[in-house]
Amino acid sequence: MVFALPVLLVFLLFSWGPIVKGLVMSLQQTNLVDPVKWVGLENFRYVLADPAVGQATVNTVWFTLLALLFGFPLPVLLAMFLSELRGRSWAYTTLAYLPVITPPVVAILLWRFFYDPSPNGMFNGILGVFGLGPFPWLDSPHSAMPSIVLEATWAGAGNAVIIYLAALTSVRTDLYEAAELDGAGIVRRVWHVMLPHLRGVLLLMLLLQVIGTMQLFTEPLLFTGGGPQNSTLTILLLIYNYAFVNGDYGAATALSVLLAVALAVLSAGFQLATRRWSTE
Repeated sequence: MVFALPVLLVFLLFSWGPIVKGLVMSLQQTNLVDPVKWVGLENFRYVLADPAVGQATVNTVWFTLLALLFGFPLPVLLAMFLSELRGRSWAYTTLAYLPVITPPVVAILLWRFFYDPSPNGMFNGILGVFGLGPFPWLDSPHSAMPSIVLEATWAGAGNAVIIYLAALTSVRTDLYEAAELDGAGIVRRVWHVMLPHLRGVLLLMLLLQVIGTMQLFTEPLLFTGGGPQNSTLTILLLIYNYAFVNGDYGAATALSVLLAVALAVLSAGFQLATRRWSTE
């Protein structure tokens, strides 16, 4: 305990300290310059009555659903494909992980170039060869969020691929051999051997992806700034606007607390609902 005490103190100071400070600030009206005024739950009432919060919540949930639909199965399929390769599989694994080590700002600026809405833009130029487009991509309320999902999936899939590949190494090879002797093809081997061993990891990654996507911030800030027509305004971007655009840190921390509570309830419910299935 004596040796662990410095680590515990540092953890409490830099991890729980900001959390406690945020809880206190959510009950205050402050811009970090003028004297603090205690307002109780007024910040929460203000946030819940703000129409922008409803719009940001809908946008965030929409992004989460799209990210789960496209971004969750893709790393699983890539990991299964790479696990079946022999020889130069390390090269393909490196290529899959390469987007992760690209700085997010650099990646987003690069994709903004790809999303140039003019006919000479990279994506529009490629699609124009097939007689498609040009598409407005980030300039349309209907296509802006799917465009952000595409970039976010590309940027984040490598992490999940590495985790799934590590989990697949724990599957005993004799199970694959037994399945092959029984005449099981690749689809049945995946369904009856591979996926059951990945069940716990899949559930954990699903929960982590939901938590991560509900905290989307960098992409809408740098791609669209929340536009067009607030179609990409997310909860974290709204928190940023409250604090650093409006100077209302009380409202910002109040919305942060509400998001944290919602994610905590979601996580607890998910764990209870899947506990038995993940341990069978």
